[in-house]
Amino acid sequence: MVSDCVHPYFIHMPSRSRFFSILWAISLIFVSLSACNSSPDQESVEEPNNPEVSALSETTAGTATPSQPVATATPLPTQTEIPSTPEPPYPPPNTEVHVVASETPAAYPAPPTVALAPADSDPATDVYLPLTSGNAVTPTPTPPVIPTVDFAAVRADLRANNQELGFAKIGFHTTIFENRDVLDNWMQRLDQAGVPIFIKTVDNAEPLFNAQELIKASGVPHVLVFRSSGSVPHYELEPLQAAQIHWTEHKDKFPPELDPSLVWVETLNEPDRTKAEWLGQFALETARLAQADGFRWAAFGWASGEPEPEQWQTPSMLAFLRLAAENPDRLAIALHEYSYLEDDIAHEYPYKVGRFQELFRIADSQGFPRPTVLITEWGWQYNDVPNKEQVMHELEWAAELYAPYPQLKGAALWNIGAGCCYGDISEQVQELIDPITEFSLNTYFSIPQPPAQQPINPDQFRP
Repeated sequence: MVSDCVHPYFIHMPSRSRFFSILWAISLIFVSLSACNSSPDQESVEEPNNPEVSALSETTAGTATPSQPVATATPLPTQTEIPSTPEPPYPPPNTEVHVVASETPAAYPAPPTVALAPADSDPATDVYLPLTSGNAVTPTPTPPVIPTVDFAAVRADLRANNQELGFAKIGFHTTIFENRDVLDNWMQRLDQAGVPIFIKTVDNAEPLFNAQELIKASGVPHVLVFRSSGSVPHYELEPLQAAQIHWTEHKDKFPPELDPSLVWVETLNEPDRTKAEWLGQFALETARLAQADGFRWAAFGWASGEPEPEQWQTPSMLAFLRLAAENPDRLAIALHEYSYLEDDIAHEYPYKVGRFQELFRIADSQGFPRPTVLITEWGWQYNDVPNKEQVMHELEWAAELYAPYPQLKGAALWNIGAGCCYGDISEQVQELIDPITEFSLNTYFSIPQPPAQQPINPDQFRP
C-alpha cells in the first residue's frame, strides 16, 4: 500500500513552511512509491544483456575441469587381441592372467555453466547463480563408462582351446553402514557384464536382497553370504544338542526377505580349533538341520592360519568334509585369510593367505572332491589397508592365486561399515570400490577346464 511508504515527518507540519514542505513531501512520495514498486527478485536474477560477458562465460565453461577425472589409457582390445600384462614384482604363475586397460570414453558429459562474479566481489562471502538462458537446467555430470571385456566371447575362445574362463573373485565384507548405495554401482556393473560378485554381510540384509534380485533377473551366479552376530557354540554341551540350539538361534534371526536357496548362511566365527572332533560332530548335525530347512550352510569361519592339518583329519571332521564335497551347492567351508600385516598380503604364504590349498590337498588325498570354499573375511589388518597402489598390486596377485580353483567362490575384503575398534578402514575400503570394479571388469584368467583341476603346488604362486 502507498501509505506504508509515506514518511511520517509529513504529519503535523508547521504552517509557515507548509508550502515548501508540501513540495518536498510530494517529491518524497514519488521516491517512496518508486522504491515500493521495485522487485528485488527481478533485480537479482535478471540476466545482463551483455554480449561480451556471455561470450566470456561460454569460453570459461568450455574449459572447466570435469568433476570426475578420467585416466588416459589404451583402447580396449577385442576378444583374442588382449595384451599381456607387464611382469609384476609378484611373478605370475602358469595360470594365464589378462588385464585389459580401460579407455577414455569418446564423449564426456558437459560441465555446468560457469558463473562470473563482478570485479568488486568477495569470493569468500558472495554467492552467484550461473548465467543461464530461459529455463535451461544445468545437466548433472554422470560417471564415465568403464569398458569391459566381452566375457562371453572370451569364454567361447577359451573353451575352443580346452580352457575355461576364470574371474577375479575379490568382493567385500560389510556390516551396518550409512551410505546404502555405496555397493550398488559395483553390483550392477559386474552383473551387467556377467561377472559374479562375492559379498558377505553381518546383520545387514539390504545389500544381499539387492544382489539376490539381480540373480533372479540376470541368472548370474553371484555368491552371497549372511551372518548374524553373536551366538558362540555351547561347547559345554554335547555337540548334537549344541548344534540344535545353535541352528535354531540362527534360523530365527535369518532375515525373511532373503531367499535361503540363494544366500549362504554362516553361523560360526573363528571357533576353537582345539575342539576339532567336537566341531566335526557339531557340523554334521548342523548340516543335517540346515539342509532339512532348505538352507545353504557355510561351516566354521576359521581364523587366518587355522586349523592345523591334523585338525582337518579327525574322524568326524573328515566325515563332514566328505558330506560337504558331495553337496557343493548346499554345504561349504568358510575360511578367513589375513596377512595380519599392512604392507604384505603374502606374508608367510601359504600358511595364512593361501591356506585353503591345504584343505584341498587333504580332500585329494582322501579321494573325495574338493568342497566349496568361501573366504568370508580377507585382507591385511582389521583396522587398516595399504595405499591404493599397493592394494591393487597385491590384490592382483591374490586374484591370480584364487582364480584356478572353481570350488573357491570368492574372498570378502574386510570391511565396509561400522564396528568396534575398526578405525577408519570403512572409509579406506570404500575408496577401493571403483578401482576393484574396473579391475574385475577388465581381468580374466585362463584356467584348467573341468574335469581337470589345478594341482596343489603352493610354490607355483609364491611371490
